[in-house]
Amino acid sequence: MTDKEIEILRILQEDIPVTARPFRQVAQQTGLSEKDVLDIVKKWQQTGMMRRMGAILRHRQAGFRANGMSVWAVPENRIEQIGAVMISFPQVGHCYQRPSLPNWPYNMFAMIHAQSKEEAIRVVESISKATGIKEYDILFTVHEFKKVSMKYFVDEIPADLYQETSDNGKK
Repeated sequence: MTDKEIEILRILQEDIPVTARPFRQVAQQTGLSEKDVLDIVKKWQQTGMMRRMGAILRHRQAGFRANGMSVWAVPENRIEQIGAVMISFPQVGHCYQRPSLPNWPYNMFAMIHAQSKEEAIRVVESISKATGIKEYDILFTVHEFKKVSMKYFVDEIPADLYQETSDNGKK
């Protein structure tokens, strides 16, 4: 990687400003054009160096107090169709397929973000009605853990990354 690419990566691994053109601000910070920054990011994607770029939504800070993972038993031949319906609901933060297990019949997961448990339950009931899927459950978030993204090319390791454990080991 070039020095400019490392500089771009260091900026992109931090919080990106909520603006219509965040890459323009990255460009201003690096002295490159917006097009140059976008070309570099596209190159990273095309070469497989970067598979995806995502955002972390801090749900509780955004006012969503009842976050629940809805789990669904969906026939394999309807996964794509049902997934499309689920993600059409604005309260669905993400949706994905996983294999079912002998004691766990659910193979489709959709995270619901709502203001209350009652609202989340209504959303899941609406999804059930829209899809015809009747075998489901909702698992509500009990504790939200700190969300941390991978950091590359850092000068030092943040002190809070390592915490002593009861057995004198490192976390």
